[in-house]
Amino acid sequence: MSSGHPAPGRRTRAVAAAAVLTVTASTTAAAGRTEAYAGPARLPALAPATLDVRYQAAGAEIARAWATARRVRDHDRARALSAFLAPGRRFLSFDARGRGQAVEVIGDLAAADRIAVVVPGADTTLANFDSPKFVGGGSRALYRQVRAGAPAERIAVVAWLGYRPPRTLSPEVLTGGRAAAGARALGRFLTGVHRVNGRARIALLCHSYGSVVCGKAARHLGAAPVDDIALFGSPGVAAHRASDLGTSARVWAGRATGDWMRYVPKVSFVGVGFGADPVSPGFGARRFDAGTGPHSAYLKPGTVALRNLALIALGRDAEVTR
Repeated sequence: MSSGHPAPGRRTRAVAAAAVLTVTASTTAAAGRTEAYAGPARLPALAPATLDVRYQAAGAEIARAWATARRVRDHDRARALSAFLAPGRRFLSFDARGRGQAVEVIGDLAAADRIAVVVPGADTTLANFDSPKFVGGGSRALYRQVRAGAPAERIAVVAWLGYRPPRTLSPEVLTGGRAAAGARALGRFLTGVHRVNGRARIALLCHSYGSVVCGKAARHLGAAPVDDIALFGSPGVAAHRASDLGTSARVWAGRATGDWMRYVPKVSFVGVGFGADPVSPGFGARRFDAGTGPHSAYLKPGTVALRNLALIALGRDAEVTR
């Protein structure tokens, strides 16, 4: 007897198809738009002898892009890049083209015993990089939290906008293409970090679509000593279980009770969606308490989520509230 509802398989396909149609209809094509910003000069491979060279070269690229932004009256970009040029800020790479890429180091990368790499999700751009809701502002909050709680620890935090995150309202946000490219870039970056500092242990802190990037990168980390991978606000990862990620790192998962991502179906069908929910009991991750905040507040000062992510960054797994 029919209940009047579609069967589970048909329902899953319908959800996926409806999501694609909705997002595609909401997307404004950017093809044909003239690119005002020049591409960056080729940088030397990341290594101890090139660290300062990379910082200087990225700074020069930022200054050049800032001048362009002022010339073309790109006011949001100019304002953001002016802040990037503040004394004491250091970037390992920078690309002003499109919505932009930037990799900032907070702390002493070469001398650190622990390195936390924050991998952001959809909608992250140069213009919003420093917002508390996005990777630059969130990474600085994480660094302050770690320094306040463990002042004797030598730690560096990397705000890694080293790939092109999709827009939330775009077809790409429902597929793994941007994540696959990001995973390859993340693997290369971590290899370089390990060359710069061969003794530091690494934690990947991966938000939203960034968790898809980290999930794809996990089995390709090479010699990089990644001890912890934290997936939070995740839309799902392309693995049935944590053990399928192919990493020896501790895999953590958290979702705040106020995060709208809890309502997004965790499905994968003909390349759309990402499958398993990392916070589901069957996935097998170590679930940490992420508090009650919204999707964009995991690294907000004073939150349970920030405290626990700082402890994961420090490798203090026994102190993380579950």
